[in-house]
Amino acid sequence: MLTGGNEGIGYHMVKSWLEQGNAASVLDINCENVEKLKAYWPDKLIYFKADACNNESVKAAVENTTNQFGCIDYAVHNACLCLFKDFEHHTSEDFNRVFDVNFYGAVNLTNAVLPVMKDQGRGDIIFTSSGVGVTGFININSYASSKGAIESLAKCLNLEYMGSGIKFHIMHPPLTETRSSAPLPVPVEFRESPDKVGKGLIKNIESGKFVITPSFSTSLSVKASYLMPLLMGRLLVRMTSKVK
Repeated sequence: MLTGGNEGIGYHMVKSWLEQGNAASVLDINCENVEKLKAYWPDKLIYFKADACNNESVKAAVENTTNQFGCIDYAVHNACLCLFKDFEHHTSEDFNRVFDVNFYGAVNLTNAVLPVMKDQGRGDIIFTSSGVGVTGFININSYASSKGAIESLAKCLNLEYMGSGIKFHIMHPPLTETRSSAPLPVPVEFRESPDKVGKGLIKNIESGKFVITPSFSTSLSVKASYLMPLLMGRLLVRMTSKVK
């Protein structure tokens, strides 16, 4: 089950998952692309036009999914919102909007699938994070802060449910050529394709690692970010400034 699966990395994760013979359930506020996928996998794919911020709609989607497929083995919160503004132009409403999608969307999905996974005695809950949630970055304060928050949430829940059969993880994709990242002043050639990233994340989703990455090179950069967050943050800002 995946939120934010109509385009970008989420779409290609769903497509790759289906190509492996698995079943998928997708939640998104837009579902045009997922609807086209359903023509190829009519019995393996269901989707819900739902907002991850709406707790009741997420619960309804989870209930319908378990009724159709019988279980939910993986629940991925991938829906996100990123505002490109400097701090002084961020309002409280801006922070609330971003946290509603990125953080509370993860909380809503977790609350909805936990009873199902507790009954199963197993399950993996995954939050899509970002390197900027570790290192920080300029002009995306609310987005980076929300990603830092879900990093902490995943760690806390991973400890809280230790031994229950339910595991929590975070996914770290590299900078990818998606609509949400388009305003960043970074050349296209320095961005990965969403197809490649989505396939890589699905390939490694069963790794059992707390941090899931699509490739070895991304894994190295994430480790460097955790070891030297401020240094890596400054380096990224300098590199971006030169490009700009």
